[in-house]
Amino acid sequence: MAAEILQRDGTWTFDGDTLRLTPGRDKSVSLLRKTLGELAVPLGALAGISFEQGRKSGRLRLRLRDGSDPLLQATGGRLADGNDPYQLSVDSDRYGVAEYFVDEVRNALLLDEVPSDAVDAYLLAGPTVPLSVSAGDGTASFDGEHIRLAWNWKTDDAKAAAGTRKRALSDITAVEWHPSVGLENGYLRFTVRNAPTKAPPKYDPNSVELWGFKKDPLMALIAAAVQARLPHPATATPEQPAPVEPDRQAPEEDHDALLRRLRELGELHRSGVLTDEEFTMAKQAVLKRL
Repeated sequence: MAAEILQRDGTWTFDGDTLRLTPGRDKSVSLLRKTLGELAVPLGALAGISFEQGRKSGRLRLRLRDGSDPLLQATGGRLADGNDPYQLSVDSDRYGVAEYFVDEVRNALLLDEVPSDAVDAYLLAGPTVPLSVSAGDGTASFDGEHIRLAWNWKTDDAKAAAGTRKRALSDITAVEWHPSVGLENGYLRFTVRNAPTKAPPKYDPNSVELWGFKKDPLMALIAAAVQARLPHPATATPEQPAPVEPDRQAPEEDHDALLRRLRELGELHRSGVLTDEEFTMAKQAVLKRL
């Protein structure tokens, strides 16, 4: 059982056990897909395959089982169609080949009785490391063990003042990537153990703010590489709060920290870093926690 479809957008091959998705070299192929390179998708990671016909072109789509791919996990379905490696644009004269390809994969799924439910372990390895991407207000690097965030001239002064950030993977509990949508900026954010933050990415020293430029999607590869090395969401246990020493009161410490945050916001507002609207929203968020 074998099938192959070659297009300007890329080449998909299936040998009965594995689908190999190779991005095309055409200028229309996204930077993310070209950088990610060939993907080997085991049949067991598939939940389904479909082909949608259009007047001039069609589209092959793979549907992966929930939890099988760290890239999809880290991006939460927010990759645009052009950046989605599990889609392939098909020219109208190749519709017959695309339909044959779908039949071959579906038959294999039936014969192997592959379930379509969620999995509790990643079935794809994620992007290879080391990785380094410069976009938005910084550069994110990951070597498999440490994450490094360095800032550029566009970084907010208050955030840049914290200097270059270097975190061990063991200190990270979560990672997420959001694209820029409309007037809302995107971000790559790391959640640090015992130090959660609700600061906007513009001011969060554990986040890179993204503004919707060409290299933004590459930050999703950093997120996926980190996600692949974190405990799988299906097996991860909620982080336990650190025990409170008898002579120290956590609520008072939290109260003091929130008051310090209010003072910092006030200074940022007076210096012009925060607009009136941003200051009001940030202040209200802090006051709700008091």
